[in-house]
Amino acid sequence: MTATGQAIRVHDLVLSAGVPVVNGISFDVERGEAVGIVGESGSGKSLTLRSVISLLPTGVTQTGGSITVQGRVGMVFQDPLTALDPLMPVGRQVAAASRFARGTGRKAARARALELFEQVRLPDPVAKLGAYPHQLSGGQRQRVVIALALATDPEILLCDEPTTALDVTVQKQVLELLGQLREKLGLSMVFVSHDLAVVSTVCTRLIVMKDGQIVETGETLAVLTAPQHPYTQKLLGAVLALPVLGTRAPISPAPGNGTV
Repeated sequence: MTATGQAIRVHDLVLSAGVPVVNGISFDVERGEAVGIVGESGSGKSLTLRSVISLLPTGVTQTGGSITVQGRVGMVFQDPLTALDPLMPVGRQVAAASRFARGTGRKAARARALELFEQVRLPDPVAKLGAYPHQLSGGQRQRVVIALALATDPEILLCDEPTTALDVTVQKQVLELLGQLREKLGLSMVFVSHDLAVVSTVCTRLIVMKDGQIVETGETLAVLTAPQHPYTQKLLGAVLALPVLGTRAPISPAPGNGTV
């Protein structure tokens, strides 16, 4: 049974890089909830996510507001090649994170790494323990990064555009995996993406950002079917209309809406 209450509370957050790049935003994430933050590049969505764990890039600082986090946090990064150590086998990296979190010995940590590799459905998980990042496919590396995030036994999972570099088939597999893990483990999740279609598949609530501010928020279905802000309507309108099978006629979205 999922616990109730707030997992994350962001209040009047201001992030600055000489000038404000995120300007006075507020939102909550309930325990067990999956919230998507969507917007174009430069909207401040990734900076907002990184501020939750105080992992802001050089030159960006929090100059206002507050962030409250209740529970352990894991993070899935966009680029696994930069998130993983290229000189260390991936199994050893996940085992090291587990040892740090649980305070166990090497043998138990290795067993935990294997368990996590099985949980994220890496093919031939025993062999993958000794593999280096460059020896894995993009989808396999991303599964390792998910296992690395889970190694700390998080209650909150932050996902920073984790499917952007993947092809459509692998992207679908990773999204399904994240959704299943969230439900199985009772995780709270914040998923950042520029792609409304991607976010809508895993999130129950959406936050739309533009120029460092929240312009719209609401339940996923409500935002997709009846967007209120012109920018949200523009995002939805940018999604290509799908052709009806057996014809050449596209399915046109209603005015202001899009087909996702």
